[in-house]
This record gives sequence, structure tokens and C-alpha cells, in this order.
Amino acid sequence: MLASSAYLTRAPCDYIDGVFRPLLGDAITTRDPACPTTVVWCGTPQLSHAQDAVDAARRALPAWSNSTLEYRMALLRRWRDVCVTHAPRLAAAISRETGKLHGEAQLEARIVAEKVAITLEERVLARVAGFEVAAGVGKTGVCTFRPHGVMVVLGPYNFPAHLPNGHIVPALLAGNTIVFKPSEKGASVGQLMAELAHEAGFPAGVFNVVQGDGAIASWLSTHVQVDGVLFTGSFAVGRRILEANLDTPGRLLALEMGGSNPAVITTHANLRNAAIECARSAFATTGQRCTCTRRIIVLDAVADRFIPAFLKLASTLLIAAADDGVPAFMGPLVTNEARESVLRAQQTFASSARMLLEATPLDRPGFFLAPGAVEVDRFERTTQEVEIFGPFVQISRARDLDDAIEQCNATNFGLAASLFSDSDDEWREFFARVRAGCLNRNTGTAGASSKLPFGGLGRSGNHRPAGAFAIDACAYPVATMIDNADPPIPQGMLVDERLLG
Repeated sequence: MLASSAYLTRAPCDYIDGVFRPLLGDAITTRDPACPTTVVWCGTPQLSHAQDAVDAARRALPAWSNSTLEYRMALLRRWRDVCVTHAPRLAAAISRETGKLHGEAQLEARIVAEKVAITLEERVLARVAGFEVAAGVGKTGVCTFRPHGVMVVLGPYNFPAHLPNGHIVPALLAGNTIVFKPSEKGASVGQLMAELAHEAGFPAGVFNVVQGDGAIASWLSTHVQVDGVLFTGSFAVGRRILEANLDTPGRLLALEMGGSNPAVITTHANLRNAAIECARSAFATTGQRCTCTRRIIVLDAVADRFIPAFLKLASTLLIAAADDGVPAFMGPLVTNEARESVLRAQQTFASSARMLLEATPLDRPGFFLAPGAVEVDRFERTTQEVEIFGPFVQISRARDLDDAIEQCNATNFGLAASLFSDSDDEWREFFARVRAGCLNRNTGTAGASSKLPFGGLGRSGNHRPAGAFAIDACAYPVATMIDNADPPIPQGMLVDERLLG
């Protein structure tokens, strides 16, 4: 029996045009990261299902986009209520399939419902509210916003419910229809979202879920009937989506692609608090957040105090499975491949960096990995830079704040950055010069408010932030000029009034 039967009401399936379609086979198989012998979900994707889902979304689009805003808001509130009711099921799915500890899974389940309330706030709705202006003698100018159409949402595995939902809710509000492809590492969570959407009562074809791997994602993101792609994942995949859409500039692409996030600790920092926050941010969710601190830059004057304290915290973090019944800080990585990727990255530093804390697999079943840290001479920009998506951090020293900021910006990414300093002057300098979409002071890089925009620069994103600004990527403005008066006769035009009078 599949472990997902504890929280799913149906066997593995897709959800298309309001109907659940069974998926047989095991081409995609997810396992409990803490107990890999436990199969959570399995099924074989069907390309024909993806085509049917796009067709269903296209058929449903006219009625949905032409419905009133109040009607769509009412259904989204119904979605919120269903998610509140079934939050324990959603948390169970997240924990079982991704290995998240219960507290973190419960938090993710809760913010799925909270996203609706945030999206319906007036300050968010105002971003796509139409307006009128005087546009010359006798003329009125009108700006209205229209949905793009059929939107594909490609979800990640690290927040398999929260992050795709952050696109789905504003896209539906704006009048788009959805084809959601969950991460193949979070298939059962995606199916559960379909079951909850079905209970919420969205009209057939408005919200569809299709399971699949990269091939299905690639097919969907280039489909001629798809008007936009809302993606969260790695730069490598985001780059392929961009490349595949070079000839379709009108297809909306909103890409959130991770980071190599720095934290700077100065002589004006509270070193205790900085060490705690850097350890939390580096290793939260077992390092599997795009906002996790990947690089720590500490000024020379305090480095010999800060670094040992940070390493002590990292080396004593409690690692366990969600069901172990202990107050653990972090659980396993999502797959063995994810764990091996971190270990391979660590090996690349063997000859060029000083190993401070070796990331080592735990001697127990599951994809557990103790945190790792290395000290490098200096951070320099390189085209070979990759995001190490796991519990591993690099540390460097800096002469002064100028040097630290230079090292902060020595990256191709630009998602988040933090400064630990009680000096207002240092904060102003840091804020003015560091290039990132999320800039924090005296708190770590990992963590964001859904009431704020969320996105980055460079390889972190394409200037279409999610969070409270996700609605911006879900509608486009239409400018209209209306003239209710007789037009003036332009100079040089002779009009014989008898011609049409």
C-alpha cells in the first residue's frame, strides 16, 4: 500500500476538466526521505493528459475570465476554507514526501490558506485595478487589466504546496486558467491540491493538475496554447525555459531560480544573534530553501570570535526524522541524489579551501546529512558558480565593509542578502550597494513575508517577483482611448461635409 493513501482519497491520478484520471505504472516514484523503503506515490505520466489539460483550460478560459471579480474571489475564499479544514492532511503529505519536520510542514500547510487573504487585500488588488484619465479635449483614457490566458505553473519540491499556490491564487484571481505540474518529487502533494480544489468547487477546466517529469514540463512550457509559465526551481531549468521561448516573447515567463545568498557580519554586530541567525538560515529545511545562506562574509576583526561560535551551533544541530518524536532542527534531504550532489560539491573544495566542518551522511536509513562548512580565501565571480542546494556553507573574511560588499556582489545570483550590524551608516551603505531582491538587517536570509514582493536579480529571477507582487505577472494592461466628441479636422485635410452628411 502506498503511504499517500493515509491522506489521499484516490489512487495516483491527474486532474483534468474536473475529472480524476488514474495513472498506472511507476515511472515516477516518490519515497519517504527518512525511510526510503516506503513508497509514497507512484505513477506513469501521460503526455496525452497534458494535452487534454491544456485543451480543458482553454475551453474554460472565456467563462472564467469574463466572470465577475466577486465570483472569483468567492471561490478563492472557498479554496481557503477547504485548505484550512484539510491543513492536517496537507501537512502530512508535505512531511511524508519531502521529509520536512512536522512543525515546518504544518507551517507550510497553514500559509497555503493565508495566501488567499493576502492576495485579496486592497493594496494587492490595487496593482491590477483599472483607472481613467483625461486624455485630451473630449477624450477619456482608460486602463484595464486582462488575464494572460492559460497559465502553466511548474512547482518545486522544497515547498511543494506553498510556492505553486503563490502563483495559482493570483493567477486565478486575475481570470487565468491553470495547468499545474507538481515537482516529480512532490507528486502526492500536487494530487492532494487537486483533491482540495475539486472540493472547493472550481468550474471544470479552471484548475488542472498533470503529473510529470522534465519532459512534460518542457512540453507544457512551449505549447502553442499556453500563454504564460510561472516557474520556481533551479537556474539550469529556468534557462532552458527561457531558451525554448526565444521565439515567443509574448508568452509571459515568471522565473524564480534560487540564490547564492550572502550574510555579512561586521564589528558592530551582535555576534551571538548573528551566529544563531546564520546557522538557522544556512541549514533551515536542511539547506533546501532558495533563500538559505550559502556564503558568510565576516570582518577580520571579529572572525576569530564569530566562526567558532557558528561552527559550534552547526555541529550540534539535532537531526532526525519527523516521526522520531524529538525536537529536531532538520530532517533528511529529499532524495539520495540531492544528498550526493552536496557531497560532490564539498569535494570540489578539497584542494582550494579549508574544511571547517565536514558534511557527512548519518549512519541510519534515510537521506540524512550533517551540516558542512568551508573557509575560502575570497569570493570571486565565476561563470561556473552553482547553487549548492543543501546544508553546506562557505565562509570568507573581509578587511572592511567595502571589501565585504564587493564579495557580496561577486555572484551571478541576486536573491537575498543580510547584514548583521547595529550601525545605521553601515546599513545604508549595504542597502545602497548590494544587488539582491531581498535585503535583510539583523535577520537571516532564509525566510520571507508573503505580504512583500519576493524575487531576485541575475540568475535568481527575471524581474517578475512573487509574493505580494505575483499578481503583476498574471495580468497585462490594455490602454483604451475614447472620444465622444466630433474630431477636429487636422491641418492640411479638406473635408467636404456633403460627402457623408
